[in-house]
Amino acid sequence: MKKIVIIAASIFAFASAANAQSASATATQSVSLSLTNAIAITFTGSGTSTGGAVTIPFATVADYTSGVASSAQQLKVQSNKNFTVTVNANSANFTYTGSTTPAPTMPVSGVLALEVTANGTGGTIASPFSASSYSTLTSTAQNLITNATYGGNQTFSVQYNATPGFAYPAGTYATSVVYTATQL
Repeated sequence: MKKIVIIAASIFAFASAANAQSASATATQSVSLSLTNAIAITFTGSGTSTGGAVTIPFATVADYTSGVASSAQQLKVQSNKNFTVTVNANSANFTYTGSTTPAPTMPVSGVLALEVTANGTGGTIASPFSASSYSTLTSTAQNLITNATYGGNQTFSVQYNATPGFAYPAGTYATSVVYTATQL
């Protein structure tokens, strides 16, 4: 009986010692992030770099005299560095679609103006633009917002105002307005 107890105790001790030993292994890996400068500008309404068409209708004599404003258009910049935004018309003149021959030439400058209605970029609205009055667009790029702060949701809104006066016949006059965000 003593032998059985000693054998049982030996087996128990051996089993306990085998269970008490724990095995482990370690593996290490270095992970590096290779970041590049990244910037994008999009219209929040479309979620793309092409905004929806803005139509500014002229229905009364007062519209021609005082001008007509569009609704606000919001843009979003995503950048991992501070940035500036410039604005310009893609051409010095509007393109004309209508029945008048020869086609009239309406300049963008002096007719189409822009106002910054909201600025959530952390930057400064550049002169001649402001948040309280309209400034004329040109076909030359002009600073719109300077020293804007990097981030993933830097938004600003603009509103257009057109005052063509009475020198142009009926028809559709169109131009594209180009916004360019550039990292500093």
